[in-house]
This record gives sequence, structure tokens and C-alpha cells, in this order.
Amino acid sequence: MVFLRAVAGVVAAALVLGVAELVAVFAGVGSAPAYALGATVVDHTPDGLREWAISTFGTHDKAVLFVCMGVVAVVVAGIAGVLERKNRPIGSVVFAVFGVGAAVIGAGRIGGFAGALPALIGTAAGILALRGLTRRIDTASERSAAKHVAPESNPSGAEELVAKAGRRRVLGGIAATGVLAIGAGLAGRLLGGARRDVTAERAMVELPSPAAPLPDFPPDADLRVPGLTSYITPNSDFYRIDTALIVPQVSTDTWSLRIHGMVEQEITLTWDDLLRRNPVERLVTLACVSNPINGDLIGNARWLGYRLDELLAQARPLPDADMVLSHSSDGWTAGTPLAVLSDGRDALLAIGMNGEPLPIQHGYPARLVVPGLFGYVSATKWVTELEITRFDKATAYWTRRGWSAQGPIKTGTRIDTPRGRGRMPQGRTVIAGVAWAQHRGVTGVEVQIDDGDWRPAHLSTEVTIDTWRQWTYDWDATPGQHTLRARTLDPTGPQTAVSQDVIPDGATGYPTLTIQVS
Repeated sequence: MVFLRAVAGVVAAALVLGVAELVAVFAGVGSAPAYALGATVVDHTPDGLREWAISTFGTHDKAVLFVCMGVVAVVVAGIAGVLERKNRPIGSVVFAVFGVGAAVIGAGRIGGFAGALPALIGTAAGILALRGLTRRIDTASERSAAKHVAPESNPSGAEELVAKAGRRRVLGGIAATGVLAIGAGLAGRLLGGARRDVTAERAMVELPSPAAPLPDFPPDADLRVPGLTSYITPNSDFYRIDTALIVPQVSTDTWSLRIHGMVEQEITLTWDDLLRRNPVERLVTLACVSNPINGDLIGNARWLGYRLDELLAQARPLPDADMVLSHSSDGWTAGTPLAVLSDGRDALLAIGMNGEPLPIQHGYPARLVVPGLFGYVSATKWVTELEITRFDKATAYWTRRGWSAQGPIKTGTRIDTPRGRGRMPQGRTVIAGVAWAQHRGVTGVEVQIDDGDWRPAHLSTEVTIDTWRQWTYDWDATPGQHTLRARTLDPTGPQTAVSQDVIPDGATGYPTLTIQVS
């Protein structure tokens, strides 16, 4: 019966989550215990562990988090089921403790009692199910024990039939609870998705035409070398790193941008207000501060949007303000130097990406795009507020966790081909990659083979100093093991050779690959 008790605990816990998912449809987005607890884990994960997860799992880090949470939940629920008895509700107490904890977290994240309801109602349903299943298991166990104690009193096998009927009741109860859990969870997911999903709305959005469309970039801006990243990153391939476990679904009907704080005139812009303004189109490369040396958390896109300096000027920031604290619809914040948003660079409130409305996972309907700054201090998705303030008065999400308050993107490069730790034949081969020095401009790329001299690589045509450039280097590969390095030059000289981790303001050092030539 130990196995059945464990299974009873697991299906009862599944009912907790299923019912909570259904109640969360009406209580508020993100109030379901799985998401509330997951978001809390994300908020309190040590930086080192977080960066390990991103470097190991990349954009699948959230899926891995849910899998790990699921494993822990199954183990705890199984133990609770094994401990539970009719006259000793230890497992129910375990459920109650976790339920109350999840309710407190939900109330804190959503704001108010409504955020606690999914966890409380779900836990109550789970405890009732666990108590009911335990009674059935205990009764079946007692009857089975009685049969073995006095077998001579059961010549007709009636007691055996009773024991089998008891086990069937246990299995039937477990199956019914499992069906209820799955049904409630699916209903919650479908109803919640139907109520929030803006996919159909996005498909109907017609983007305004820019006042001055971007000209076609020169053909040699994209060298089209096999294995080399394309100059423009397709939306489907663009990296996504954020803290949102549920992708926010924000409708243009309800979206607005409030610019407030240390301003002479607070303003609020609706979607229709934006459409009455003249958008611009710009090419900008974005990078994540968590991008390791030779990493892929960087991409280049064509953005359509509205100049932030013009929007901020309309609100007239006070002279002593020095920071813009941008708020996402899910509560995330980023602190951007006001001077950067006002120095003439193409900082945008973006509504389009590569010729289409922003993908939902990339911030639909509006996000920030700021050349030259890492995303954690600038690239707020699903943006709803720009609070004009000061760095000594407000602290953004990642700054509170020990990251640098101002995050300029560091000059760097990546080797796309050949791949590291690979084998390749001798003879002529092309080493190729991308280089960046956002808002400063790439002036050169150099390649080093083993410990030889640094040799200049061929650069693609520069379209703008706010995007990366491709580079290639022809190499006559000789047999043996070789070490390849690359470095980018900007107007101040070569990128630093000092190796530094991503914490607290971005990685530095040369990308290095080891290649075996046969």
C-alpha cells in the first residue's frame, strides 16, 4: 500500500494545481501557485546559479525551472501521501503549509486577497482528496490485515472479495482524482488563454509607415558565408531573456504609456495617440548582459518606433533628474540614464520588429530599444511606464540584486565558424563571425592563430554604428591542433583581453576556439 499512498499524494497535489489554475482565471494572471512560486524562485535565485542556468540551458531556462519544480512537487507530494493516515493527517499538514506559503506569495505578487484564492481553494481541494483517498487505502489495508490474521474464518473466500473490492475503490478514487486534476488544469489553461491571448489582435495590427523608411542596406553588409550569422536576425531566432514565466498578453485597447515623476507635465499616451505620431525605422543590435564570451544572446533587427527623446521632451523632465525607470506590465523595471535617452541616439519606443508588429514574447505591443546599453538597463518589454527620477532615489530590478546600475555594452566579437572542439580537413578555410561596439562603431577585427601575430580580418560594410558587422578571415589550415582567437577594434583601440564573467556588468575577453585539423 505504500506505493498507492504515494500515488494518492501525487494525484491530490495535481488536483491542487489543477483547481488553482482554474481559479486563477478569475483571480488574476500569475496568481496560480506554480507561476507565483516560480516567479519568486526567479527573483531570489543567486546570480551565479542564474547565470549558470542561462549559459547551460539558454532560452530554455524557464522550462527547466518548471521541470525542476515539478520533480520537487512530486517527491514532496509522494512523501506526504505515504505519511498520511485517517487518524494522523501529517500529509494534510504538509499540503496546508505549502498552500499557505503559496497563498502569501500569490497575495504579495498580485496584490490583495484575490492573489491568495487559487492557492487556498486548490489546497483545500487537494486536502479533501488526500483525506478521502487515505480513508479508502486505510480501510483496504485493515481488511487485508484481517484476512491474513484469521484465514480459517474465511473458507468461502468472501473476505478476499471484500479486499479486492477495497483495492478497486482505491484505484477508482485515484483515477477519478487524476481525471479531475487534469480536467481542471486544462480548463483553467484554455479559459485563461482564451481570455488573455492577443495573437489574433496582433495579426490584425497594421503598422504605420515610417516617415523616412530605411534604405536597402548594401549587399556586402551581409557576407552570406556558410555558418555565419545573418546580418538581420529573424524574429524566430532572436534571443529572449527575461523574468516573465507567463508571457504578458497586453492588448492595444488597454495599453498606455505613462510618463511621470520628476517632470513638469505628466503625460499618458494610448495606442491611438502613438498612431497619430510619425514613427521612424532604425537598425539596432541588442545584447544581453548575460551573454558569455562567444555566446549567442545578441541579435540585430530592424525596429519601427517613436523617438524616446521626443516623448520625454514632451513631459519636460526636471533639471536634476538623471534616470528613467521603465516599468513592464509584469512589474519588472529597468533604470536607464536620462542622458543616454536624450543625447540624440536612436533610442525608441518600438512597436515593430523586422517589418511586423512586435512578437508577443518580444514585448507586444510596445518595448524599449536603446543602442549601446545592455538590455537589463534599457530594453523593457511590455512597457507601460517611464518614471523620471534619480539613481539615488530609485533602484531597478537587477540593480537591487547587485548588478551595475549603468550597463554600456562592451566591445566584443564572436567566432561563428568553424565550430570549437571540431575536426576539419587541412587547406583553405574561412574563419568568420560578428563583431560589435554599439554606438561607437567597429573599426576592425583581428584574428590570431595559435600564438602568432594578430592579422586583420575582412569586414562587411558598416550600415550604422549601432549594429554589428560581419567579418571573415582566410586561413590555410595545417594539420594538428590549433587555437583560434579574435578581437574587435573600436575608435579607442582593441577590446580588452582581460577575462571577466558576466557579473556585474558583462563579460570581457577574447573568444577562443580549439580546432583539430587532419
